[in-house]
Amino acid sequence: MVIIITGASKGIGRAVAEKFAEQGYMLVLCARNIEHLQLTASGLAMEYKIPVHIKAVDISEKSEVIAFGKWALQTAGTPDIIVNNAAYFTHSSVYNEEDGLLEKMMATNLNGAYNLTRTVLPAMMRAGRGHIFNICSIASMQGSGNGGSYSISKFALAGFTKNLREEMKPHNIKVTGVYPGPVYTESWHGSGVQPGSLMQPRDIAELIYTASQLSPQACVEDIIVKPF
Repeated sequence: MVIIITGASKGIGRAVAEKFAEQGYMLVLCARNIEHLQLTASGLAMEYKIPVHIKAVDISEKSEVIAFGKWALQTAGTPDIIVNNAAYFTHSSVYNEEDGLLEKMMATNLNGAYNLTRTVLPAMMRAGRGHIFNICSIASMQGSGNGGSYSISKFALAGFTKNLREEMKPHNIKVTGVYPGPVYTESWHGSGVQPGSLMQPRDIAELIYTASQLSPQACVEDIIVKPF
């Protein structure tokens, strides 16, 4: 079984990689920082004795994403699962955010998932199987006073997810949107927020894995999870 995960060197992406590594999946991972990615890959390969393939990719660059998708197909074969996790986050408001932030957010948070999915989808359609998870956000579902371009881009990713799900039903490919509230990742370090007050990356990984193991007749369309 093969799983592709973007933004896999830390946070939710790394937790998802570890969860599937525990189950013996072959991992195909990408992230921008090759050093962090190598540390993640070597640790998982050593602990779980599984093949881990990695490539440094800027998910906002279309040519790099397409090249990664083609490389993944050649290296590992048709994926069983894709987790479009890579994202860029910052608090802002439409009226005062820096010029060009919307384009940057859309390139990373929407276009990356779109371009990778389009690259590997024909192989999955020929196989007549697969499961795509798009890591959206609670910010995909409701506006906020400091959501700005991040929220806009995540709303767009949610729309892509819903439309893709309908397109893929005839091909037996499941599509799940994951909508987490705040998860304690590196973006919260130094904020003063206590780790115990937020969800952990492992929580999201557990939910994704569980949803991926249902019978072919069952599809979890949306996973919505918030801090208790």
